[in-house]
Amino acid sequence: MSGTGETGAGELPPYAERVLAVAELIPAGRVMTYGDVVEWLRDEEPPAGLPETGAGGPRQVGRVMALYGGAVPWWRVVRADGRLLPGSELRALAHYREEGTPLRTAAREADDHIPRLDMRRARWDGQRSG
Repeated sequence: MSGTGETGAGELPPYAERVLAVAELIPAGRVMTYGDVVEWLRDEEPPAGLPETGAGGPRQVGRVMALYGGAVPWWRVVRADGRLLPGSELRALAHYREEGTPLRTAAREADDHIPRLDMRRARWDGQRSG
């Protein structure tokens, strides 16, 4: 991701802080979709000191990740179809393999031969274990 994690004043917008906090909760080897993050934010109260900012939508989550996600496990917030982030496929794939994230083999007819995430097995429901 190209984001630095900061605004010009060194502070993140409150909504971005909340999105990035969710990304940091996702366990290694698991993923949430942009829409899953939206649902999480709708269901959770904002942390103390952060205003209620609304949940936005999947595109807003994607925008936050693109601008500010470089300091969090950005590869764990994904498209619902399991396709890897365009332009960052190989970097994401390295993370998925290192973490043991479930993948589906690329179809023979796929031009790029890049596997997809196995969303049925990799998707995290947001439940904290323990």
